[in-house]
Amino acid sequence: MSFKENNGIPIPQEDPYFYIDNETLDILERIHRIAQRHPVNVLVAGRQGCGKSSIVHQYAAVYQRPLATFQVGILSEPGQLFGEYALESGETKYKQFLFPQAIQTPGCVIHLEEINRPEHPKALNMLFSILSDDRQVWMDELGMLKVAEGVVFFATLNEGEEYVGTEMLDPALRDRFYVILMDYLPNAVEREVLIRKTGITEEQADQIMHAINLIRGNSEMSLDVSTRTSLMIAEMVGAGATLRESLVTSLQASKPTLESILLTLQMQKGFLEKTESEYLRFCRNVVL
Repeated sequence: MSFKENNGIPIPQEDPYFYIDNETLDILERIHRIAQRHPVNVLVAGRQGCGKSSIVHQYAAVYQRPLATFQVGILSEPGQLFGEYALESGETKYKQFLFPQAIQTPGCVIHLEEINRPEHPKALNMLFSILSDDRQVWMDELGMLKVAEGVVFFATLNEGEEYVGTEMLDPALRDRFYVILMDYLPNAVEREVLIRKTGITEEQADQIMHAINLIRGNSEMSLDVSTRTSLMIAEMVGAGATLRESLVTSLQASKPTLESILLTLQMQKGFLEKTESEYLRFCRNVVL
């Protein structure tokens, strides 16, 4: 089935170096088959920075489907995804948002990002009808809205006590989704991704992976280095930064934790270079 009418919603570009395990790849192929018969809902869960949003983007790119992403975290009331009343030329008019257009676009991939982080839990109430077997919802302002043929809803979430502002997803809502669980890439694959995406050398990639594995393997540091973070470190190295500078600027750690990490790595002879702070002017004339 080909979806050529996309209502102006763009089809994303494919990432040539996106890796997933064969089981997840098979699941996505089956999701694609099901979507050719009727709309389908998929929940992607996993730790931060493990590629949850990226897999939605890649799915749309590989199967050449338009992609529309919506931040659930900004929702504070039911219906806010659909539109709002606004003052226009002295008159109060209803302004339709992108969401109604997206759900009525055949084959559209709709990404509900951080679905368990709305400002108010009731803000998700209107999604129940959209994600149910009926696939339609009535709005006084827009009339009956029906989900178009082949639409795929992807919802992503970080779930757990460590994620401030999140809620446990309503069981009745969660029950409407297939679930894909994601984790970080194996070392060899992550190393390959760093090289391919940032252009660093194999030696630089080995140093970065060595540092990351020391951090990940140290329970006392209680620091989880995501694939997103390892890419940030590699990008800094690729831009000419030292490994020490790249770790300092990329790791989301408190100062004591960061000092502990650097000390641990410094104890390995020649692994991290020592640097002396030097203060230089940072202004337009100097930079240019």
